[in-house]
Amino acid sequence: MKKHLLLFIIAIFFIPQLSIAQNSTKKYWVTGWEIPFQWAKIDNDGDESGNVMRFAPAINIQTLFNLDPSKAIGFFTGIGVRNVGFIYNVPQQPVKKKFRTYNLAVPVAFKLGDMTRTFFYAGYEIEFPFSYKEKTFRNEVKDDKFVVWFSDRVPVFYNSVFVGINLSKVFNVRFKYYFTNFHNKDYTAVVNGEEVQPYKDLNANVFYISLNISLFKNVRFYYSESDFKK
Repeated sequence: MKKHLLLFIIAIFFIPQLSIAQNSTKKYWVTGWEIPFQWAKIDNDGDESGNVMRFAPAINIQTLFNLDPSKAIGFFTGIGVRNVGFIYNVPQQPVKKKFRTYNLAVPVAFKLGDMTRTFFYAGYEIEFPFSYKEKTFRNEVKDDKFVVWFSDRVPVFYNSVFVGINLSKVFNVRFKYYFTNFHNKDYTAVVNGEEVQPYKDLNANVFYISLNISLFKNVRFYYSESDFKK
């Protein structure tokens, strides 16, 4: 079941390229890979320490539909899969926690600058988590691990904003911040016959810097002067 879901998601990104690669240069699709370096703004009942950088190159894939009405302004939307999470050293305990979700993401953004060279972009993205993983390390030894599909441990969706700069036909750099707390603080579990809320005091807002790489170099991302004279 999990393999079939993964294949379906990948197909969503790759199939459109086969049919639209030769379409108008003012309307086009770009499929790419995101390589993020993630952190979290943490407040655990007043303690803000314990955050560790998380490197999460897999799986972050997106396909974006671009609409550029001129050489100076453009827009894009699309669909993506995001690997989002953070690493947390629990203060005053020999415990490290690793949290992550896979999210289905839908961005909406605008672009400003020279569409033929370098431009800036900014936008909003809503993300729907569908796979949650949590790992616990005690004294640097893995003590527990579990994965839950469509878990109540996290919100139904996340709100985030991002800004970036496009550097070439292949690379762009992005900064992103999640306004929604990573966990569902109201989540209740039964442990040894008692109800507990493991994330009640844990506030964590993920943010990251990422390098984005275009995988489809045959798709035209930029225009010549003649493209806008048609």
